Amino acid sequence: MASYYSLIHVQGSHSKIHYHDHNHHEDQAHHKANPDRCDGIEFDAIVPDENGHTFFFKGDHLWNGFKGPAQVSSAFFKELDNYHHLGHVDAAFRMHNKEKPEKHDHIYFFLDDKVFSYYNHSLEEGYPKDIQLDFPGVPSHVDAAVECPKGECNSDSVLFFKGEEVYNYDIATQSVKEKQWAHLPNCTSAFRWLEQYYCFHGHNFTRFHPVSGEVNGVYPKDSRHYFMSCPNFGHGGEANVPKCSEVTLDAITSDDSGKTYAFTGHNYMRLDTHRDGKHTFPIARTWKEVTNGVDAVFSYSDKIYIIKGDQVYIYKSAAPSTLIEGYPKSLNAELGIEGPVNAAFVCADHHIVHIIQGQKMLDIDLSATPRVVASEAPLPISGIEAGMCSRDGVKVYVGSEYYHYETPRLLAFSKMLQEPKTITPDMMRCVE
Repeated sequence: MASYYSLIHVQGSHSKIHYHDHNHHEDQAHHKANPDRCDGIEFDAIVPDENGHTFFFKGDHLWNGFKGPAQVSSAFFKELDNYHHLGHVDAAFRMHNKEKPEKHDHIYFFLDDKVFSYYNHSLEEGYPKDIQLDFPGVPSHVDAAVECPKGECNSDSVLFFKGEEVYNYDIATQSVKEKQWAHLPNCTSAFRWLEQYYCFHGHNFTRFHPVSGEVNGVYPKDSRHYFMSCPNFGHGGEANVPKCSEVTLDAITSDDSGKTYAFTGHNYMRLDTHRDGKHTFPIARTWKEVTNGVDAVFSYSDKIYIIKGDQVYIYKSAAPSTLIEGYPKSLNAELGIEGPVNAAFVCADHHIVHIIQGQKMLDIDLSATPRVVASEAPLPISGIEAGMCSRDGVKVYVGSEYYHYETPRLLAFSKMLQEPKTITPDMMRCVE
């Protein structure tokens, strides 16, 4: 697994220190003491900006991104220092509220009983404000905050953490539901990343479900293995990034919400996450019933179909992915064919799944019952291992190369073999 790079926290007192008394010499000494997140520290807050650059705060310092040394926070958000001479922030999150474009993607910082709103690293007019004016019912001196968009929560929301209390703030109604997740450590910062939610405590993190607080898997885990690049930690970082000429895909698909997944071996990669980078994860992290890789994957009607051997697994596309009851089923029972399958894809707003077996393509109508092969065509290309249909046509992958056709019909009936194109770093997480 390539490192999911990202945050951290210093072990120590859960309380956060204030630096309102700015003795000149103490201030200079404090600024000189650049913290090193690889020492195992505890962040005060973690937040991405509107461009997807993630900032990790500790005291009056921050880290800009997943690599590099600490810098003074006021170099990026100068008004924080102007207003409060602050030595820290309590919490921060990036607003998700597409209904109100004037607030969407703004960064909100919390300090004591005040809230600051930033966009493009500039403080919005009228800020700072009392927390109660913008977020009625949310307490002061919060420990952590994280946004939770509709679909992952019941509505566009913000989760605020204070001790063992969790406050679910509904952005539209401004209502607050208070709950206790006693099984979750006290979060000193929280982070939403690639539709997953992380509570940071000490130099560890625990992944949790944003509605129930449920924790699945073995936690806590050391942040330095996953959320930053540290010597002697992690999964190899950039050393694990393959050359583009070495990339081979087992499957590739894009679901109805635009999430694009590429599968290779035991891992998958998200390709649509431009603001958060391209990152690799174990397949079983998202589709826990699927082990030892996949043969083909396609998306249809808000579901993801994963084919492995002679079995079909169907998952709901929405995070977190859940296996549809009664699955896996056999290929024959689900699609009316026998395996193995080399690749499969469905074009948007169509009901036909195009199944590639060897050098032939089978078309199966997913809206029909029972499902049977409606047509079969020979292909001009051999060795296809993965395929996907998107707005710009069909791509089929053979090794580290791919062929591009405008439609599935042109793929099947083209008399001339197109020139293959090579996978590039813009497409995948790879290097030339």
